[in-house]
Amino acid sequence: MSLRALRTLHAIARHGSFARAGEAVGLTQSAVSLQVKSLEDEFGVRLFDRSRRLPVLTEAGKIVLAKSEEVLALYDRIPEALGDEHALAGRLKIGAIQTALSGALPDALITLKRAHPRIRVHVVAGMSAELAAQVAGGELDAAVTTEPVRPHPPDLVWTPLYSDRFWLVAPKGNERKDQRELLNELPFIRFDSRAWAGRVIDRELRRQRMTVREEMVLDSQEVILHMVEKGLGVAIAPLSDDARLHLDLICLPFGTPQLTRRIVLLERQDRRTERLAEALTHALVEAGGRGAGTLEAVSAQGSP
Repeated sequence: MSLRALRTLHAIARHGSFARAGEAVGLTQSAVSLQVKSLEDEFGVRLFDRSRRLPVLTEAGKIVLAKSEEVLALYDRIPEALGDEHALAGRLKIGAIQTALSGALPDALITLKRAHPRIRVHVVAGMSAELAAQVAGGELDAAVTTEPVRPHPPDLVWTPLYSDRFWLVAPKGNERKDQRELLNELPFIRFDSRAWAGRVIDRELRRQRMTVREEMVLDSQEVILHMVEKGLGVAIAPLSDDARLHLDLICLPFGTPQLTRRIVLLERQDRRTERLAEALTHALVEAGGRGAGTLEAVSAQGSP
């Protein structure tokens, strides 16, 4: 029996198809089918009802899925159990939004590796909502995201790391215009609303009844700022104080009062890699260093 095959089984159950599960675990659809067949041969049962357009777990498949979750959880805890009280060891799979990848995360990883050289960290990039789904589905142990905005997956907890503020950014030459004039007169480069930051921006624009002339919808803050620098429009983006001071753009506080977003470390409520994630949290707070607040985790159900 292959542990990878069991992980593939869980990916199929989460994503609803062999093809999408293959994309999630980095296999072709035919390789996914072979892994399922190997499990079926191993246990002597049919795991999926293939008579339907999308695969549906049989009763036997549901039993294997539930029991294999315990097997995978025990296996994932082995490296951590081998580490002593002061020297953590194991594998940590984390996701991160682009601003964290270009900001605090690299320094945090250096700090983490120096303190705990036996920790292996695998990093993937993505938008907050996508990363949250991967954390909830068990594909990632944790993710550096913006604080969750409803709707978001259940059974998540998050630890505040540091905060950014939202700014309306515009090309030089528009210094005498206020926010409403800039948004009415210049093309608007919108932050993709699939990202939690994009949803916050859209909600505040509606609250203030500001009309915009949308020209682009982008999911990369770096690309958005580059478009504004080229004079192609205005945008609203969350920026650290350090990043804002290095921009050659007009920056006006956005929101009344000015909107802020918290960057958090997002985990599942069961937190199977809690000690590893706690070490990463401390490294991120040290690297972020911009008034990061409490390290106390907040449950998703009780958050605003």
